[in-house]
Amino acid sequence: MSGSEHKSAGFILTLAALIIIIAGLKTAQALLVPFLLAFFISVICAGPFFWLQQRKIPAPVALLLVISVVMLGGLVVVTLIGTSVNDFTNELPVYQDKLRIQTLTLFDWLDKLGIKISKQILLEHFNPGSIMQSAASMLATAGGVLTNSFMIMLTVVFILFEAAGMPNKLRAALPDADSSLASFEKFSTSVRQYLVIKTIVSLGTGLVVTIGLLLLGLDYAPLWGMIAFLLNYVPNIGSIIAAIPAILLAVVQLGPIHALLVAVLYLVTNVVMGNAVEPRMMGQKLGLSALVIFISLVFWGWVLGPVGMLLSVPLTMVVKIALEVNDSTRWMAILLSSDVPAKTAAEK
Repeated sequence: MSGSEHKSAGFILTLAALIIIIAGLKTAQALLVPFLLAFFISVICAGPFFWLQQRKIPAPVALLLVISVVMLGGLVVVTLIGTSVNDFTNELPVYQDKLRIQTLTLFDWLDKLGIKISKQILLEHFNPGSIMQSAASMLATAGGVLTNSFMIMLTVVFILFEAAGMPNKLRAALPDADSSLASFEKFSTSVRQYLVIKTIVSLGTGLVVTIGLLLLGLDYAPLWGMIAFLLNYVPNIGSIIAAIPAILLAVVQLGPIHALLVAVLYLVTNVVMGNAVEPRMMGQKLGLSALVIFISLVFWGWVLGPVGMLLSVPLTMVVKIALEVNDSTRWMAILLSSDVPAKTAAEK
């Protein structure tokens, strides 16, 4: 076999293995999603957990304090989402009928102005009521994931306990443990920084949206604030998706003027938080190009569902750091990067 044939065979085998792995991830979605949530929650909790241990607080007590705070926050989220989703789902048919009537009224008004639009064709391709139905389905999916909260928290506990002794285990098990520890520390620091800052910015976004919608008098304002908080983790399109149901509900409940105010509220909040506050807090780029971030959003959303969209950036960062470790795959990590590393550019 010639060298070119050998390379082609290797590429085909690699591609086949990649397809099998992706198919396995998609098939095991129900099992992987709670574990991935637990893993990234543990990455966030690791900082406070080790900080408390450095203050001479015993590991069990430190873990109890960290887990208590996380469980309290999770309880608030589950209670708020569960109650609001049930109420909103019960009222959804009423809102959909009102929105459909207002849409038909808009078509009649445009027809009087001489703008001819086929109601049937447009409603087949764009039905505002179906958007609200999609929002309710997404909320129900999120609620289904949160029902596994006990298993998620239990997994977080075991991961944190295991993390404390992992460096010593790696040093005893691997001949070159220092490089592995350095890679893991790089990954842990990058992901923790991203998740912590993103959580703070998302929390601020959710609070501003909630307060603004309460002042405007929109129904289920805390629910829309919670959606803005969660979908702020989704890059590029998350803030747009979060705004659509609230704007449509404002059209039905409060009228077009208030709906415009709701749209302005979302626009100003996301522009300030996304373009001013978050870059200033982040301090450095994620190291991923904008195109890669968008593609990862689509890919992980397809493989793991809504949770995959929330975790698309951290998961892609994990893949990029893993590719950087091996010389044969470093070129792939460079393609995922937002810019060319200084050493590589200098070599050229």
